[in-house]
Amino acid sequence: MKKLIPNLLATVLAGFGLLTLFLSTSVIFDLFGIRAKEGNYVLFVVWSNFISSILYLIAAHGFIKNKKLRATLLGISTLILIAAFIGLKIHASLGGIYEEKPSMQ
Repeated sequence: MKKLIPNLLATVLAGFGLLTLFLSTSVIFDLFGIRAKEGNYVLFVVWSNFISSILYLIAAHGFIKNKKLRATLLGISTLILIAAFIGLKIHASLGGIYEEKPSMQ
């Protein structure tokens, strides 16, 4: 029972990390024609997602092995994504091309 929560968190984090890794590499390396389907994307945001996905997978491994480094890795990932968000806002305010996807309803 003591390992149930860390294993559950590791499973969810690994699943999210694998999904993010698949989607970001598909756009970066144009796998399965996903790049054309994405429209006008901002490449540095995709790269920040790619880097974060690797950090998610390492942190998921840390949950299983009970390493203390996992919080640091997730903190670094958060900072990377915040920086990408700020960069996206600056990119958009300077007239850079990007595309908003409609929300799912």
